[in-house]
This record gives sequence, C-alpha cells and structure tokens, in this order.
Amino acid sequence: MSTYKIDLKDNTANKGIIYNESHPYHLVDPSPWPFAAALSAFFMLFGAALWLHNYSIGFNLLIFGLALVILVASLWWRDIVREGTFEGQHTSRVQKGLRQGILIFIFSEIIFFSAFFWAFFHSSMCPVVQIGGVWPPQSISVINPWEIPLLNTIILLTSGFTVTWAHHAIVSGRKSSAFKGLVATVLLAVIFTSFQVIEYQTAPFSISDGIYGTTFYIATGFHGFHVMVGTLFLTVCTFRLARNHFSRQHHFGFEAAAWYWHFVDVVWLCLFISIYWWGSL
Repeated sequence: MSTYKIDLKDNTANKGIIYNESHPYHLVDPSPWPFAAALSAFFMLFGAALWLHNYSIGFNLLIFGLALVILVASLWWRDIVREGTFEGQHTSRVQKGLRQGILIFIFSEIIFFSAFFWAFFHSSMCPVVQIGGVWPPQSISVINPWEIPLLNTIILLTSGFTVTWAHHAIVSGRKSSAFKGLVATVLLAVIFTSFQVIEYQTAPFSISDGIYGTTFYIATGFHGFHVMVGTLFLTVCTFRLARNHFSRQHHFGFEAAAWYWHFVDVVWLCLFISIYWWGSL
C-alpha cells in the first residue's frame, strides 16, 4: 500500500511536523459533541415553546438550553481547531470538503432568508383590504432609509472591505496587516449592531403592528443575529491569528468566516434596497 505524505511545515503551529497516512482523508474520532449538541438544542427549542405558551419554566429552560448550546459549540470547535492546527488532520483534500460544506451551508442560509423576502414582497405587492390596500399600511410610520439604515450600509460595506484586506494580508504572509484588518472588521460589526439596537428602540412601530412590523423585524432581526454570529466568528479568528494558527496555505477557518461575512453583507444590501428604501416609497 502506498503512503500518503502530508507536510505541514508551512504552518507555524505545526512547524517541523510531518504526518504519514495511507489516505488524505480525516477519519473523525468518536465524539460526544453531536449528541450533546442535539440534546441542548432540544432543551432550547422545548423551552422556547413553553415560554411562548406562558409556562413559567419555559424561559429558564430556554436559557439553560442556550447556555448548553454555547458550551457544546465551544468545546466542539476547540476540538476541530486542534485537529486542523496541531494534529494536521485538515489536508488539502479535507479542506476542499470543508469549503464545499460551508458553501452548502451558505446556500441553505440564502434559502432561509428567501422565505422572509417572499413574505415581504407578497404582502407589499398585493396589499389586502385589511391594511388599506396600500403599502406601507396607512397606520405605519416608516423608518427613514437615509438615516441609520444608510449609515449601517456604509459601515457593513466597509467591514466587507476590511475583511477582504485581512484575507489578502494572510495570503501574502503579512500577519500584522491581517490582524489590523480583522480588528477593524470586528469593531465595525459591533458599531453596526449598536446602531441597529438604537434603531429598534426608536422605531415608530413594533413587531406586533400587522404584517409590516412582522416582516420588518423578522427579516432585519434574523440578519442582526447573523451579524452577531459572524462577529463572534471573526473574533475567534482574530485570536487564532494572534496565536499563529493561520499560514498562507492553511487558513480555512478564516476563509469560512470571511465568506460568511460577505454573505451577511449581501443580505443587508438586499434588505436596505427592498425593505428600507423600496418599502418606504
């Protein structure tokens, strides 16, 4: 049987280590995290259902499940980082499979947001008589798209530029420049989220104000959640970069975060054009 040789000398964390395997694939060791993740997600979903039906234990169970999800995800991702960075399990063939996986995940997210855009356009292009037959509904005072929404658009597009800058810096071997780009991206993401919180606090309508309020808060709220997940993703990448986990040829963890962040940018552009601008005409 021929021996497949993996040389990870380019990676600082794996410097001088050579792995020999009979194939280029990663055979994952038995792990408790898939079962633990499913169980914690069940607790979170069951708690949310009880909470929405006004059971007192529901909120506590929801928080417990959420805490378990965060804990399990942290431990599971810690193991993946160790496998890819220190054990050399993420060969070029494995990285190719991981890239395909993140692309499929992003595609599933596109389908997820498509449902919200579908609901918005269906309601806005065919407004029913119950809301006056017009869009926006007569009782709704819409948010001015040229104030906080436009500012947030500029902030998020700028963060897309800085994360691309960090990516090119990593590929070029310029760690200091990459670190600055990642820090700038995280700061811009925090500023974006802060402005969105201010927008929600000052909005003249709520999620219970008919179909307009429901579609607006569901679409922008889920996008805000994705921004927070992406911010956490990029923050972890910043710490990993500082600890020399990335090299010019081996930085899939950052690539996944960058692709996810560009997806968040594109969704926000669609939200700004359709819900904020076109929806306010």
